[in-house]
Amino acid sequence: MYQILLAEDEKALSEVVEVFFRKNGFGIDVVDNGIDACSCVDRQKYDIVILDIMMPGKDGKEVCRYIRSKYDVPVIFLTALGDECDIVTGYEIGADEYVTKPFSTKVLLMKVNALIKRYHGTLIQNGRLIIDEISIEPARHLVTVNGKAITLAPKEYDLLMLFIDHKDLVLTRDQILDDVWGSDFEGYDRTVDTHIKKLRKALGKAGYHIETVIKTGYVWKSNC
Repeated sequence: MYQILLAEDEKALSEVVEVFFRKNGFGIDVVDNGIDACSCVDRQKYDIVILDIMMPGKDGKEVCRYIRSKYDVPVIFLTALGDECDIVTGYEIGADEYVTKPFSTKVLLMKVNALIKRYHGTLIQNGRLIIDEISIEPARHLVTVNGKAITLAPKEYDLLMLFIDHKDLVLTRDQILDDVWGSDFEGYDRTVDTHIKKLRKALGKAGYHIETVIKTGYVWKSNC
């Protein structure tokens, strides 16, 4: 059983999240302030931590810094703050994901499962993902290929992480649109083809990992 630490000072919300995750087979500890969150981290190693940013005692950013000083664990910021500056700051101090309120518990579960899979599957030391010749530091959105840093636009990075989370699984264009652009996206599925073309180009020789499945979509092939 995977164990979650949820630090959220809004009682009604924390109760909903707690019940939902217990029903889905997770163990979960719930606290309503940053000081207790740090104490929990001292007592136990969690599989994932979900932090509200605005908490009494210590805020989520302080708790995240403390967690990062202890061990590598996926961290999701759960907050009403949606400003781009807050999101960037969250990633800079070590958050892996950022979910703004209001949110769907099913979407939160999807992100939790993806992060746990990533950390328990291909994550190695110091918070880096290694997939063949590609190295990724999720906390910094830093991608290197054969030791050379490459520049990815936000959607290209999101596509890369989606593929890595679904290695060897065929993803349709509609699935990719929903996951990367959102279900309310009003564009067309060729948007996926255009961005994948750009991602392949950015990856250079490592672009071979993304294979086209005729009349269906794409699949990421890896030796890992």
